[in-house]
Amino acid sequence: MGAQEVRDGFAALYGTQPEGVWAAPGRVNLIGEHTDYNDGFVMPFALPHTAVAAVSRRTDGVLRLHSADLDAGVAELRLDDLVPESDKNWTAYPAGVVWALREAGHPITGADVHLASTVPSGAGLSSSAALEVVVALALGDLYELGLQRWQLARLCQRAENVYVGAPTGIMDQTASACCEAGHALFLDTRDLSQKQIPLDLAAEGLRLLVVDTQVTHAHSGGEYGKRRAGCEKGAALLGVDALRDIPYGDLDAALARLGDEEEVRRLVRHVVTEDQRVERVVSLLEAGGDTRAVGPILTEGHASLRDDFRVSCTELDLVVDTALGGGALGARMTGGGFGGSAIVLVEESDVETITKAVENAFAAAGFKAPRVFEAVPAAGARRVS
Repeated sequence: MGAQEVRDGFAALYGTQPEGVWAAPGRVNLIGEHTDYNDGFVMPFALPHTAVAAVSRRTDGVLRLHSADLDAGVAELRLDDLVPESDKNWTAYPAGVVWALREAGHPITGADVHLASTVPSGAGLSSSAALEVVVALALGDLYELGLQRWQLARLCQRAENVYVGAPTGIMDQTASACCEAGHALFLDTRDLSQKQIPLDLAAEGLRLLVVDTQVTHAHSGGEYGKRRAGCEKGAALLGVDALRDIPYGDLDAALARLGDEEEVRRLVRHVVTEDQRVERVVSLLEAGGDTRAVGPILTEGHASLRDDFRVSCTELDLVVDTALGGGALGARMTGGGFGGSAIVLVEESDVETITKAVENAFAAAGFKAPRVFEAVPAAGARRVS
């Protein structure tokens, strides 16, 4: 849904024109999975799919929320009544942002919000982060809060961690807020330092496909939290602040020190090797060499997520195995796991063949048909009208 449609929808709902319209994208993560809450490295880029919000201020302490994507009326909340983990609906994401802004001392006095999103929900493409960031950017502009993009991302992460109750890292919100068109974002999640890495796959005759398995995942579920707790246990046992502090060259010695903590050993091995995979991809892209060499690193990452971190599923594995069998250069699950999407790096000439092979494999397995689309690095959050 475009900016004008969302603007018109706001006017129809609330009887007045909004003060502005903003957009924030979903993201796909090229490499660097489950490293962000371990102070590690990630490399996402923004998708063309966005959450769009028309917003106006209020002065009466009321927050009104509406989504064009749901068959539901306007939700009306009082700002003074916003309490962490009290809302189990979609409204928790935008309401959580308002709560986080007010908790940080920003004078938010209310808002009318009308939203629409083209980011697939539950696909591991950060639909929730897009909702959070678009509301945060709109309120930051309207209330003239003077917040930097990384500060908006931090507030949105707090909204998701504390208000929603999902123990996510900082990657999704930072990607939505900070990515640039034509680039992947190399982000150090410890100090939030960023580097925009040019990524023009089409110039090399390549395409990156996103395969949404249509298996819904949820970060607020228990398994994600268990992985995070296991990583924190591993860091504590190894005497470091975070697993990011274990050098790749010291990995074998670190694993040996963990003794019979087999589950923790697997988690540690994934995080340390995944950080190294991010650095390898950055080096390849910065050197301007053959981006095709990134493919095998993606596939290594999937094996690690499947076997060590154990967050893949039958459908994701089927995408990866089928794509590689059809000649893909590399493939892996992307996002938190337990469903969601996979990415596949392919030659431009192989897009149709590999897409059809994956679709046929899903049909043969009796799975719901996957959604396949090309991922092109797009712009981050912005005001659109």
